[in-house]
Amino acid sequence: MRISVAADERVGVAEELVGELHRRGHETVLHGALSDAERDDWAWASEAAARDVAARRTHQAVICCWTGTGASMAANKVAGIRAALCTDAATAAGARTWNDANVLALSLRSTSSAELREILDAWFSTEPSNTPEDQANIAHLTKIEHTANV
Repeated sequence: MRISVAADERVGVAEELVGELHRRGHETVLHGALSDAERDDWAWASEAAARDVAARRTHQAVICCWTGTGASMAANKVAGIRAALCTDAATAAGARTWNDANVLALSLRSTSSAELREILDAWFSTEPSNTPEDQANIAHLTKIEHTANV
């Protein structure tokens, strides 16, 4: 799978994340501080990774900033993106199952190496739900996205 990866700093699990994705057989497209050619601020880096997913240049993205909050907020501004800030494996599995999340946001401050591996295990082993209720929620998100703000 082709995965965009963005981080605003090369701290915490940022570089380990890239190595772990490669170890799992994924191809990565790097943004922000992980790329020598791009602005490393969280809003720009996360937007770039999200736009890769929205344009189908990559299948999914993993984005990081100090708390993960700003990265997820920036990504969620891109149409078609459902970014989820996940701090544990159960949240990652739920984000994939019920929310059909296509961008994983992580905290560089609080994600340990062990948690990183557990979160990635859950993220990549969980498929979105096909129940009518869950599909209706995803369709509603798309509708909200295309409705003019008032």
